[in-house]
Amino acid sequence: MIAHLRGRLLTKQPNQAIVECAGVGYDVAISVTTYTDLPAEGAEATLYIYTKVAEEQLALYGFSHLQEKRLFEKLLTITGIGPKLAITVLSGIASDRLVNAIRSADHVTLTRIPGIGKKTAERVVLELKDKLDDLAVPTTASGPTHHHTPAAEDALSAMINLGYPRPIAQKAIDTAITRNPESKGDFEILFRAAMASIR
Repeated sequence: MIAHLRGRLLTKQPNQAIVECAGVGYDVAISVTTYTDLPAEGAEATLYIYTKVAEEQLALYGFSHLQEKRLFEKLLTITGIGPKLAITVLSGIASDRLVNAIRSADHVTLTRIPGIGKKTAERVVLELKDKLDDLAVPTTASGPTHHHTPAAEDALSAMINLGYPRPIAQKAIDTAITRNPESKGDFEILFRAAMASIR
């Protein structure tokens, strides 16, 4: 089974990456979190891999961090959650927030995740609440700092309207402001910088 890939990143999209290893291009399904962690196309990338063997199909799921892969594997133990839904879940919420929501039985947060209804949220909490001890996730609610200036909000809205998922757009804006703090007050400069950081 394929458990790890390291090679040149040929292409990347919010749900897919193609990594070339020894002349072979591997098509890997990824989460939005992993997408934002990947380097620019053409650079060397490393992914932890979960291999799913089905009838006449071999599917690869990639993760930039081993912890995300472990959480993915735990989600697969839940009845009704397959690899595609597990990737969707990990794209809809940061791993640390997901672990904290499960540990605290926060059904409200869980049901906000695309694809997770009330019954599935209840099953996830019931079956995983006491099985996440090996995932060293801080219990504090502190997460990445988001910038909420009018220009940042406008840039975020514009990027979402262009089809970018909110987590990717938000991270791109935060990255742009971190690189150039003065851009947070100028929509045009911030928007261009954020778009450039995604490309």
